Amino acid sequence: MIKKFAVRNIRLCTKDCLCLYICPTGATDTENSIIDVSRCIGCGDCADACPSGSISMVPVGYPPQQEKAESVVNALNLLLRSKTEQESIAAGLPGKLALAIERSNQIMAEDIIREAGYMLPQSENVRDFLKSLQQSEGFPSDKARRLLELLSENEEK
Repeated sequence: MIKKFAVRNIRLCTKDCLCLYICPTGATDTENSIIDVSRCIGCGDCADACPSGSISMVPVGYPPQQEKAESVVNALNLLLRSKTEQESIAAGLPGKLALAIERSNQIMAEDIIREAGYMLPQSENVRDFLKSLQQSEGFPSDKARRLLELLSENEEK
């Protein structure tokens, strides 16, 4: 069985506090809305009892990323390029609808990157992707460099 711990989405929490009474270790706390991971035993009772669905169980460690077939990578790249082009087109149009389309395409492009496994911090793909962005024309390479630094700092901790 995979070891898990509870996390709370503060935005969803309605402070109904059933998690306080059911947690066997007292790891849940509504004062600061944080679940004490060091006390959480991963039983999932708080997640089951939460009426607002704000508590989820997440694994302590993630499995290694699987290799993707070349055809899958090519399809994801085409889809990503399409969303980026649509975002650029919408950016040149006036009005609120165009702004909404631009932002929607940006979010979809980010989701594609994430689903492709390029945004998993423990993945080597994310480092390779950020390094390639440093050489991309028009991309703020200082941002990619800073993200690479943050990944290294997080690993050291």
